[in-house]
Amino acid sequence: MLRRLALVLAPLLAVGAIVAVLTRRPDTAMRVATGLVSHVLCSETFVAGLDPDRTFVETVATTPGVRLLRPGLRYEVDRSRRTVRTTLLGRFAMEAAYHDGVGCTMVLPGATAAPAPTPAPVGPAPTPVAESPTAEPASAALRAAVERAFAEPPEGPPRGTKAVVVMHQGRIVAERYAPGYGPDTPMLSWSVAKSVVNALVGILVRQGRLSIAGPAPVPEWRDPSDPRHPITIEHLMRMDSGLALDETNNGFDPASRMLLTRADMAGFAAAAARRAPPGTRYHYSSPSTLLLSRIIRDAVGGGPRELIAFAERELFRPVGMRRVTVEFDGAGTPVGSTFVYATARDWARFGQLYADDGVADGRRILPEGWVDYSAAPTSGSREGYGAGFFTDRGDSEYGERRVKGGMPADSFFASGTQGQRIVISPARRLVVVRLGRSQDWDTFDIRGLIRLVADVDAALGGG
Repeated sequence: MLRRLALVLAPLLAVGAIVAVLTRRPDTAMRVATGLVSHVLCSETFVAGLDPDRTFVETVATTPGVRLLRPGLRYEVDRSRRTVRTTLLGRFAMEAAYHDGVGCTMVLPGATAAPAPTPAPVGPAPTPVAESPTAEPASAALRAAVERAFAEPPEGPPRGTKAVVVMHQGRIVAERYAPGYGPDTPMLSWSVAKSVVNALVGILVRQGRLSIAGPAPVPEWRDPSDPRHPITIEHLMRMDSGLALDETNNGFDPASRMLLTRADMAGFAAAAARRAPPGTRYHYSSPSTLLLSRIIRDAVGGGPRELIAFAERELFRPVGMRRVTVEFDGAGTPVGSTFVYATARDWARFGQLYADDGVADGRRILPEGWVDYSAAPTSGSREGYGAGFFTDRGDSEYGERRVKGGMPADSFFASGTQGQRIVISPARRLVVVRLGRSQDWDTFDIRGLIRLVADVDAALGGG
């Protein structure tokens, strides 16, 4: 019986494979793989100052899709030119290049000149963040909670924790780093960057320069007869725009192709067709955030220099984020879905802004009510997505699980690939940052995060 079934299925599978080759172009996925290696190694080498070989082993080489291609991958790090070039079986070459002040950009046809870094912003420095040089845990319970976050499980994929920083009542009360990392090591955000975009949109809303209601200012959708015209900034932030931009990270999906093979990422996203009416269908989507990135860029002057100056003046500097690198695509749009670097302490200070209702150093940065708006759940999201953050508020399936596991019921968090997370509980005035290279490609060690937050909260007298 099984043999007969195999004989019947074999030609059908062969036909299916041929159709896939003709319709999906495997060379696209190959270039996504080589592009991923080049960009990540470029940034980790020239922005973070980390060892590229170690980075390859701990990050891209373990990615499910890239893992299968690993035997044929070859990368070359040119420190004099500050580039990384990767090939697969000698083909599908992709290159990333580093530029002072703005990190790495893929070298692609149609890319503009490298964005110019901006001079340091002029203005008063913020009040220094209160912290000790080492921020030793204040209690044995707090020390144990942090140490458990670094302990590798006896079985299962490596946890790969590289940094943990805990802020409570506005002070860093505990931190720890893996060997080779420290308070000054810039750390890749992955999708934590989406929460930075949330903040920049919020600032522009407070200044009256953007509105989350009404048609989003996307030139490609300007015509009222365009079915995408009704899409708002809020739809893009909540990822329920209805655009055909679902993110699956399979090498063929829009997010993969946009991030690693397109010079103009927002232009690629803006060309997507409408799949469902806005507000009726949620699906996680990095291209939606690239549209927001371009909207922000255009609102503050239209170029990388203007955007960096705006972000430094209005967000990074007031909050106390001291070592931030925002990377750009080949059209000069910040890659706000993915490629922002900052130290673990910087990410903690960013989280503190939300723990303090959008106020930093006595200055209102975000509009009143913006924090609760950002943490409010989006309809239809099982994982509990808000607007640029995941949230434990509301009744989402995964949010309820996280609260049951011990995370505060009011908490929400920025989240990125391999377990980059910033957990915020305004009620506790608690911020927990966990950064690393988890090899759990299903949940990025969400159970370890839940335990860390629950243990820290208990050690600080929460509950």
